[in-house]
Amino acid sequence: MSDFSSLHGRVVMVTGGAGHIGSAVVDGLLEVGARVAVVDLVAGSTADEERLDIQVNLGDLDAVAGLPATVVDHFGRLDVVVATAAMVSHGGSGGAGWNVPFAEQDPDLWSAALTVNLTSMFALVQAAAESLAAHGVGSVVLIGSQYGLVGPQPRLYEGLGLDNVACYAAGKAGVTQLARWLSTTMAPDVRVNSLTPGGIRRTQPEEFVRRYEERTPLGRMGNEEDMVGPALFLASDLSRYVTGHDLVVDGGYTAW
Repeated sequence: MSDFSSLHGRVVMVTGGAGHIGSAVVDGLLEVGARVAVVDLVAGSTADEERLDIQVNLGDLDAVAGLPATVVDHFGRLDVVVATAAMVSHGGSGGAGWNVPFAEQDPDLWSAALTVNLTSMFALVQAAAESLAAHGVGSVVLIGSQYGLVGPQPRLYEGLGLDNVACYAAGKAGVTQLARWLSTTMAPDVRVNSLTPGGIRRTQPEEFVRRYEERTPLGRMGNEEDMVGPALFLASDLSRYVTGHDLVVDGGYTAW
């Protein structure tokens, strides 16, 4: 019987590959035999038969469009794209005016956020389309967010100095629809799906974690390792008859 979970011999590009979810996915891909191109704003220096590190600012769409050729030049092919990179909802990744209440959110931030979180995914997949279709195993996995499906609950954030950014949510909603659009456009040669994580526990205040876990059916926030299996499923032949699907991995948060 075929090992549908194996990615032996296939080449996978992971954007945001040095980030929290991205680095966990990269490790998982290497374990199942993939050769991996790790794309990030802050990249390492590895360039061997198993791994290629590439430093790119995803806000530079011309550089993004050149990534597939760089990967093919190094590995000889490109079979899978996993797009995890994003300006995140919380914290300072968007700069001043990012993690602030609704009334203070700066519309000028929308352009940069949507370019990185959504437009760069389109530009990358468009440039990679021919390579992805070449060997009959092409797969694209776009990482969304539960806030592309539901609105934030104000009571989770109240009094904690955390805020939820509208342009992040709008961009992530666009990711799931982009995956559906691409899935029909690139069929039958390339499968395209989205993976929607729920809340990932990192440095949030304990009170936020308590509130979040209280309303999550599985009783905890997620972690990076929770996303690895679903990402490998969508990248591999385990999901060879799955396309246009949004796989929600949120401990049941959005099931209410």
